Amino acid sequence: MNEITKQFIREYLNADVPTLALKKAPVGTDFSLALRQIAARQLLQKKVPQWAENEDLLFPAHLSIEQCSSEASARYKAGLLKGDTLADLTGGLGVDTYYLSQRFQQTDYVERQAELCDLAKHNFGVLKADIEVWNETAETYMQTCEPKDCFFIDPARRDEHGRKTVSIADCTPDVSALQDMLLQKAERVMIKLSPMLDISKALDELRHVKEVHVVAVANECKELDVVLERAFEGEPRFVCVNLQTHQPELCFTRAEEGNCTTRLADGVMKYLYEPNPAVMKAGCFKLLTERYDVYKLHKNSNLYTSEQHIAGFPGRIFEVEAWTPYNKKVKPSLLPDVDKASIAVRNFPLTVAELRKAMKIGDGDAVYLFATTLKGEEKVIIRTKKTASDEAVPFRL
Repeated sequence: MNEITKQFIREYLNADVPTLALKKAPVGTDFSLALRQIAARQLLQKKVPQWAENEDLLFPAHLSIEQCSSEASARYKAGLLKGDTLADLTGGLGVDTYYLSQRFQQTDYVERQAELCDLAKHNFGVLKADIEVWNETAETYMQTCEPKDCFFIDPARRDEHGRKTVSIADCTPDVSALQDMLLQKAERVMIKLSPMLDISKALDELRHVKEVHVVAVANECKELDVVLERAFEGEPRFVCVNLQTHQPELCFTRAEEGNCTTRLADGVMKYLYEPNPAVMKAGCFKLLTERYDVYKLHKNSNLYTSEQHIAGFPGRIFEVEAWTPYNKKVKPSLLPDVDKASIAVRNFPLTVAELRKAMKIGDGDAVYLFATTLKGEEKVIIRTKKTASDEAVPFRL
């Protein structure tokens, strides 16, 4: 990429790309390359800031950017694996490969698309990362490679028509069919899966699962990282994390969850708790009432309450200002001063849109409303405000 093209990218980095495409570029600008790099860097500014800020890196088409890990989740995964040798069997953009490689002496990047391999060679060189690039399929590479300490694999979650898939068997490659070969060649295997996947079904299809990491970033569930270990037999440990927040990780087994009895609240207390998306995805509901001294509002509501503030709860914490049964008088009695609010519905017969229309409430975030059901099947609206502990943590390198 020449200096004229770099300067054009710097100047228009925050421009609207479709509008920019109608402009005439300065002489000497590789215009199509510049447009692609601007679009990619805009997507990567929050997702992988370290790469977005490096002017010498080159990026491919939109889909590879969309599917790559965020820098936060890649760094998290890098903390879970270590050893002498690693192979990333589905290299893609190379974000996971790069951060994982910092924990290993020797790393192989394996990718079936030649264009991505060429970009990876360039980018790893710019980043001064000692990573060997292999333009092969995962299956072909594993047939001839030397044994590794660890494999990482992120199967493509779209079919030949570009539609998203949610079953392991429908992904490419099918890791359920490859798992024997994977564990023959490596002691430890990490599989990155879609957060849409049914975890129970995945555990039925995979063997030797030691850990399931459910990873959210800033309150959005992003991925499932399943760790297989060759000699492991037993029940896997679930680890729920919500990166870029103050919320602690939650670790449990399904036996612990199954052996708990849910504690139900008689009413709404001073504080309201909403588990983060990682905890919700992992299905840890009853255990929360035992671990954190909170009470569940209803067996199906997945909202919790307590009279005392429980620090360290793995989710959002709100202070309850008032609550009332849901009826036609809810607006004048509970919300006379509220025109806008954030509304969440949990185990309630109306949708958010229907509630907004009924209560004539616009969208805003000064007030937080929860529409839910109590243990006696009473439908209620709870008015709350955020606590200071719920603020997000800015991502820093």
